[in-house]
Amino acid sequence: MSGLNKWIFLVLSASQFILGMLGNGFIVVVNGSSWFKNKTISLSDFIITNLALSRIILLWILLVDGVLMVFFSKAHEEGIIMQIIDIFWTFTNHLSIWLATCLSVLYCLKIANFSHPIFLWLKWRLSRMVVQMILGALLLSCASALSLIHEFKRYSILSEINSTGNVTEHFRKKINEYKLIHVLGTLWNLPPLIVSLASYFLLILSLGRHTQQMQQSSASSRDPSTEAHKRAIKIILSFLILFLLYFLAFLITSSSYFIPETEMVKIIGELITMFYPAGHSFILILGNNKLKHMFVGMLRCESGHLQSGSKGPSSL
Repeated sequence: MSGLNKWIFLVLSASQFILGMLGNGFIVVVNGSSWFKNKTISLSDFIITNLALSRIILLWILLVDGVLMVFFSKAHEEGIIMQIIDIFWTFTNHLSIWLATCLSVLYCLKIANFSHPIFLWLKWRLSRMVVQMILGALLLSCASALSLIHEFKRYSILSEINSTGNVTEHFRKKINEYKLIHVLGTLWNLPPLIVSLASYFLLILSLGRHTQQMQQSSASSRDPSTEAHKRAIKIILSFLILFLLYFLAFLITSSSYFIPETEMVKIIGELITMFYPAGHSFILILGNNKLKHMFVGMLRCESGHLQSGSKGPSSL
């Protein structure tokens, strides 16, 4: 990679990193201070806060991974550093995705209205079920990281055999099988994606039925329930779009296992993966009334300081 491309990559990745840290850090500070002050926190705020924390760690991992990929490509592709980064990324990535899925389920069960017995039973057990989902997400994330450690042990043995030069066709197949399993590991992201899609479609169906009821009763289409439906749908849809981009970018970066000379493609994929944890934080802020009011108030305060600062010298 040329020197100019390196600096462009660093500037873009650093910009996304700073934006992501500001957005997720804002969520953690506001919800954390409110939790500390009131000694209590709602389930949605608890999920959003932990989601922001996981994405802060994820952004740091992606930044370190990008810097190593650009300046220390050999250490990035081989050795213990790559394995440590992959293990931490796998745990944090799975936890972040499942927390976002838990938030989708929470919004769906809390806002949607259906008379089906199963839905009413789930709605009645909402808090308990979401807490169980969070604990399950933590266990699944730990299991995925532990399974990756086992894969690395097998890969190190195969690499040692490969370095001796006495490699049979059987061992070549084993190395290729390991690489394929590593790429297919991304399919573990499909279950949370399916659950989020189901929550999204249930909310759309519930909004359609609610809108028909409002039209029949000649009520306003901007009632609190309709607004809550629309806000939840926007948050879940944005998560799905960004997650699909993130998933596609990871598949692109993983293609380097099989396609040679894909350094630039890998770098583009790295930039796209950083956009997901950075961009979704601002969507969560704008979709939450408390966070939105605090964020808008902070921006107004900053703009007021800038205007007063610019008027000061001109009055002298």
